[in-house]
Amino acid sequence: MKKSTLDLRGAIVDKAVALAERSNWEAVRLFDIAAELDISLDDIRAFFREKEDLIDAWFDRADSHMLQTAETLEFLSLPPRERLHLLIMAWLDALAEHRHVTRQMIGAKLEPGHLHIQIPAIMRISRTVQWLREAAHRDATFVRRALEETALTAIYLATFTYWMRDASENSQRTRDFLTQALRRAESLDHRVYGSRSQEAPAAATAESTAAPEFSTAMNPSAQVEPITAKMHAKSG
Repeated sequence: MKKSTLDLRGAIVDKAVALAERSNWEAVRLFDIAAELDISLDDIRAFFREKEDLIDAWFDRADSHMLQTAETLEFLSLPPRERLHLLIMAWLDALAEHRHVTRQMIGAKLEPGHLHIQIPAIMRISRTVQWLREAAHRDATFVRRALEETALTAIYLATFTYWMRDASENSQRTRDFLTQALRRAESLDHRVYGSRSQEAPAAATAESTAAPEFSTAMNPSAQVEPITAKMHAKSG
């Protein structure tokens, strides 16, 4: 019996990740996925134009998990900073079972010469941050909104980068890192706007120099470069 459209799309993503766990993401091929699922390449093409689209689908799952986390009665009773912390960690927790493969996916996107992949990736980051703001019920406007988006993007990327190398139980070190980053951002926002009503993480990047660990994590390439180097070494 043929799988439903939604089930088949999910099964393709699951199989791609499973194959990557056996070897690595670079070695995953669409024809292998088709053979494992007993479907055709054209069946895969109906959902994914190319292999890179599987990565977007993988991160779409994290977006969905993050938004579902906000659909509880207790969520809006949380302070704004705690909402953001819960949402970002929910996004990461959705990927945690396959952290190593996720890291390889990012490494593939950062390989030199892949501008056709990297430019859409920037837009994907922006979409996730926009959904994060919506889920957290952020309602800043104009300049404050722009500063908040910039700060949240920096915090999200820094935390994601930190998480990729975090081997602590339940990603506790990442949770602590994110707590500190959001606290610094909130403090700066209070100093700039003199109000606790929004508690937005505006212009948090200005605080990064005060925390060496945060500053290091703000540079994803510093941690991802060894990933791509290792992948090239294997392929060689």
